[in-house]
Amino acid sequence: MKKNQLFLLSASLLLLGFTALKAQKKPVENQVKKILYFNPEVEPNLEEIKEPTNNAFFGAVSDKISSRRNRLMRTETQMPYDSIDTKTIIEYGKNNDADFIVVPKIKYFKVGLGKYVFSNQVLVSMKVFDANGNLLTSSQYDTYRKNMRLLGSTENSIKIGTNGAMKTIFQELKKLKTVSENTF
Repeated sequence: MKKNQLFLLSASLLLLGFTALKAQKKPVENQVKKILYFNPEVEPNLEEIKEPTNNAFFGAVSDKISSRRNRLMRTETQMPYDSIDTKTIIEYGKNNDADFIVVPKIKYFKVGLGKYVFSNQVLVSMKVFDANGNLLTSSQYDTYRKNMRLLGSTENSIKIGTNGAMKTIFQELKKLKTVSENTF
């Protein structure tokens, strides 16, 4: 009789332990999302400004992503912003196990008559795709029109533009998430 009670007690404790583990399992929406970023297309296409632009852009992205539950992945490939190949997006997403793929573009404003004279104002554009290559949302942030920044470094303008574009993208993704939850 004592053996049966001992067996029943240990089996019930084991069952309670499994149910407690199930309760601690994190829901799918709280899982870390993997976001793959391409190098931004820089306009005008000058080699001298690409590396500092990439450093400023990815510095701003990593600062913004680190405060959220997302994982940043970066590819050294540059994707043309206006003619995005969906098959390439799908392949990169599949090979990197990415949930989202972001294709950015940074356009410098030309000021003056010289060929290489630029202002510190930028237009940061981003398109966000899901793993299946579907365009989810896109965003643009113009540092001159939004902040009326006349002074400051170009690096700060890129960071401000990137933060503004990402803020808009996160807001749009929240709206899309609530709409899809309400329709199903």
